[in-house]
Amino acid sequence: MNENVVWNWEHAAAALPQLLEGLQITVFATVVGMLIASTLGLIVAIVRRSHLRVITFPVGFLVEFIRSTPLLVQLVFANLLFAQIPSLAIGCAVLGIHYATYMSEVYRAGIDAVPKGQWEAAIALDLPRSRTWGAVVLPQAIRNTLPGLGNYAISMFKETPFLFAIFVVEMYTAAQQYGAGTFRYMEAITMAGLLFLLVSYPTSLLVRRLENRLA
Repeated sequence: MNENVVWNWEHAAAALPQLLEGLQITVFATVVGMLIASTLGLIVAIVRRSHLRVITFPVGFLVEFIRSTPLLVQLVFANLLFAQIPSLAIGCAVLGIHYATYMSEVYRAGIDAVPKGQWEAAIALDLPRSRTWGAVVLPQAIRNTLPGLGNYAISMFKETPFLFAIFVVEMYTAAQQYGAGTFRYMEAITMAGLLFLLVSYPTSLLVRRLENRLA
């Protein structure tokens, strides 16, 4: 029997420190990417509600272009285009921009769900447009979008292994490096999968609970 397919607890324990270092990078990329995505996605959703086609058309085209091309291709292209920038920074930015295009649709649905009467009341009170958005519309819209944003955060976390393409040593790459150095891939890859599960599953339960509370 090939010894490489036999589980070895010593190798599992030996791989753990390296995987935890990779997990830190994975979580960092997810958090930074999520901050970019949630902020930029909201801006895109608001901009696309403009009646000026000269604004909405290019923004809409860019959104559809990003959504229609693979994340892996975007990462490699950006890394080649901005070779002087650290790969981790590029990875965070690309993750954020990629997911912002999806989150903008979540925000759009949340904004559209605000009752029409709320808009009319703001107009009747002669509230400035900035206050209408900041005090009336967005608090209600964002409350309704939190579960959707949480689901995208989990998806982003699970797609961080694509950062291997730009030489960022996140958790999956750390597992691959351990396997390459010891010829013991099973333990490292399995432990990486368990760590992904240990982080993403509780977050998934939290998002589900949030959905039930907001339902």
